[in-house]
Amino acid sequence: MAAITEEQVEQVRALVVAIPAGHVSTYGDLAAVVGLPSPRIVGWIMRTDSADLPWHRVVPASGKPAAGIRRRQLDRLRDEGVRVVDDRIDMKAHRLVR
Repeated sequence: MAAITEEQVEQVRALVVAIPAGHVSTYGDLAAVVGLPSPRIVGWIMRTDSADLPWHRVVPASGKPAAGIRRRQLDRLRDEGVRVVDDRIDMKAHRLVR
């Protein structure tokens, strides 16, 4: 994995906190804003440092969350008013573009 700074980690965390309820952002969108070379780095940050964040609002660009967390993530997003069809988030309606 590419070297990342604590500042970049904090930037990702701040962006995640700023995603309003009812919206989502992708790993790639967040990586691009922070200047990270790969969305996977955002995934790593979310896996290791997101317990206090609205982690459920960060999704793959496909709009279909990973199988291991899909049900829990989609349930939380539905509770916020996010439209989900066939286990896929309506990205056109809910993606927060920066």
